[in-house]
Amino acid sequence: MTPILSNNYYVNFQDDAYKKLNSFVANYNPSIIFVLVDENTNENCLPILLQKLECKVIIEIIEIESGEENKNLDTCSGVWHALTELGADRKSLLINLGGGVITDLGGFVASCFKRGIAFVNIPTTLLSMVDASVGGKTGVDLGVLKNQIGLFSDPEMVLIDTTYLDTISERELRSGLAEILKYGLSYDVKLWNEIISFNELSIKNISKLIHRSIQIKNEVVTEDPKETGLRKILNFGHTLGHAVESYFLETETKEKLTHGEAIVIGMITETFISQKLLNFPENKLAEIKEVLIKIYGKITIEPADYQPILDLLIHDKKNVGGKVNFVLLSDFEKFKLDSKVEKELLIAALDFYNV
Repeated sequence: MTPILSNNYYVNFQDDAYKKLNSFVANYNPSIIFVLVDENTNENCLPILLQKLECKVIIEIIEIESGEENKNLDTCSGVWHALTELGADRKSLLINLGGGVITDLGGFVASCFKRGIAFVNIPTTLLSMVDASVGGKTGVDLGVLKNQIGLFSDPEMVLIDTTYLDTISERELRSGLAEILKYGLSYDVKLWNEIISFNELSIKNISKLIHRSIQIKNEVVTEDPKETGLRKILNFGHTLGHAVESYFLETETKEKLTHGEAIVIGMITETFISQKLLNFPENKLAEIKEVLIKIYGKITIEPADYQPILDLLIHDKKNVGGKVNFVLLSDFEKFKLDSKVEKELLIAALDFYNV
């Protein structure tokens, strides 16, 4: 696959990516290489990476616990202490090997440690490949509020190897697919049409959509790196979706949702709002709901859950002046930024999802 240039770094693919990584390491000559993993990528992905790395530099492994609930400053502090104890200096290199939690948190850790050390991202889940691989966003959650603490900071490179997808569950694969579906609805309907034509969801089918998905995100973020305009379209489905995800994360009686499962709820509800405010075609709204529920099933959201979910909207990092901003669609590929939505319509959207 052709490398993708994003701002000041490349997203490289498959075997060629390891050649580029080894070339970078040889030229940069880091004092120590640290690899940040969780318990899953330590067992399943690290052996693959270590076989591909060609260098005589000392390699140290730092493991954190997996899960969104560990994407916080306490975990960062633990990693910073580990780096210090293992002798990290400003010429060290941090390789983040894992899903979005690892790449988001690892990029933030590297960017802050000694005012910034070099880092490379190797996403190992579909979600992190198509969403976290480009854009330069790093950061952690504040309690259950997603991505409240962070900064824009670019890696030296990103390495995409679809071999790692063999190590994730079908549920995690579907979670990442939600971001590809988002690109299909908001930016390139060909992706949507290709996915709904699948007889089955398989890594083989999905892998061919990864390059185009990264290409789309790159086109958006290179035009608007700091999210002042066009980049906001990447938030379609994420305003209500993030609130639902946070609510299910903090509520002990609820099963935690994957990011993709929550974003699917966001896409269905925000398309309903789009139909009411921007006349999004009703037949396409019905199609979207039918397709997404067929893939992801229906999550139970009780009416008693509505208000706590809506309360979380006020903390969305896209808000300005206390106003909640939505990305809405008037049709496939046709979007409107910074849309304001009344509470009554938000409740009606949740009701629509539940029907």
